[in-house]
Amino acid sequence: MEEKNELKQLRDKLLYQKKNGWDVVDEATEKAIFDYCEGYKVYLDKGKTERTCVEYSVELAKSSGFVELKRGMALAPGMKVYRVNRGRAVNLAVIGSAPLDQGISIVAAHIDSPRLDLKPTPLYEDSDMAFFKTHYYGGIRKYQWVTIPLELRGVVAMKDGSMVNVSVGSQPDDPLFTIDDLLPHLGGEQSKKPLGEAIPAETLNILVGSRPLKGDDSAGRVKLAVLELLYRRYGITEADFISAEIEAVPAFCATDIGFDRSLIGAYGHDDRVCGYAGLKAMLDLNGTPCRTAVCVLADKEEVGSHGVSGMQSHFFDTFVDDLCASQNVPVKTCLEKSFCLSCDVTAAYDPNFAEVYEKNNSAMINQGVGLCKYTGSRGKSGSSDAGAEAVAYVRRLLDDRNVLWQMAEMGKVDQGGGGTVACYIADRNIDTLDAGVPVLSMHAPFETVSKLDCYMTYAACKAIYEG
Repeated sequence: MEEKNELKQLRDKLLYQKKNGWDVVDEATEKAIFDYCEGYKVYLDKGKTERTCVEYSVELAKSSGFVELKRGMALAPGMKVYRVNRGRAVNLAVIGSAPLDQGISIVAAHIDSPRLDLKPTPLYEDSDMAFFKTHYYGGIRKYQWVTIPLELRGVVAMKDGSMVNVSVGSQPDDPLFTIDDLLPHLGGEQSKKPLGEAIPAETLNILVGSRPLKGDDSAGRVKLAVLELLYRRYGITEADFISAEIEAVPAFCATDIGFDRSLIGAYGHDDRVCGYAGLKAMLDLNGTPCRTAVCVLADKEEVGSHGVSGMQSHFFDTFVDDLCASQNVPVKTCLEKSFCLSCDVTAAYDPNFAEVYEKNNSAMINQGVGLCKYTGSRGKSGSSDAGAEAVAYVRRLLDDRNVLWQMAEMGKVDQGGGGTVACYIADRNIDTLDAGVPVLSMHAPFETVSKLDCYMTYAACKAIYEG
């Protein structure tokens, strides 16, 4: 017996052992996990686009005492501030007790998700049916977007400077939309094509109507009928689509998955599951943190983080510079002593597709937040590749707080990979480590995550803020 105990102690001491989190957490933590995920499901349903995600994030922040950061504002420890970037991204901060020359603690996530955008001139009619032309956004598998219910959300910017909010499909009595697919009886040739070619991008056309305008016998009667409906509801014309941002997103609500309700199925887990974790962890901070805590909810990650609302823009630098100006601290002095958890999802090991994963280095469902030393593709291309010291720092923080974590890579080396905002944060001379929730069916219109992993990612973000 004594020898067995010694062997067990040796195993516990020397081996890196992954464990199913449900075997480890106590009853109180189980309750906290399920309570947390109820709030997260609401966040998903309210924030199906980056704009609505920002709106709801700001609503939650204001209810927790955050105020808009104005340039030149005096900032004292404990103050809570936020700043919105053109309605599509938002940064938040809780001012710490330590001066900003000691650095800040950052959690950076993105709130855009793969979807279908309407083209600038989207509406057309063919064979007495009206359609919207689309341009897909981010890495999608096109065949997954046909024959599912879709809703439309977005904005139209009018020439007079006003904004018109568009939302069709989110309310119980709203109509929904769909993209047709070929029936199997006539799909013989289609079935012979490679999966990525069976549904060409130019056939991702959304069916929006079939009823012609009465009293008009000219061509385009169905298109005109749709435009009349849009004009009556929103006051917009066909030309106004040119200055619109309207997205087609799945008309699914976030829902529990499994008999045991241990999983969540929804659209947009990538990366709102991490965005909510970073936000909620900041809202739940008790008192004043030592270092200033900063939450970054960025846009455009799915298309390379380019553009004015992406992580490559200077919005983040300006935000931190304005914080530093309140203490007469050079921003470069602050950044070089800062740390960032680049919070983005990782691929969950799926035994149904085991051939593309390297099991020893894959994230498993229910084993906690996945830490990724590097992302990128194949030879770590596009990765910031965190230093060993940064990984050790996070290991210590999480272990000290009993946060369940696991190391992860995104599949076998030659299979592909993925990127995050980490490299753009690291470019600013900030130590950065990727971490996030393992996701099944990533980038699909309906993705699946573990509730336990969601909660542990939130707990990891909180640990970073608290330092």
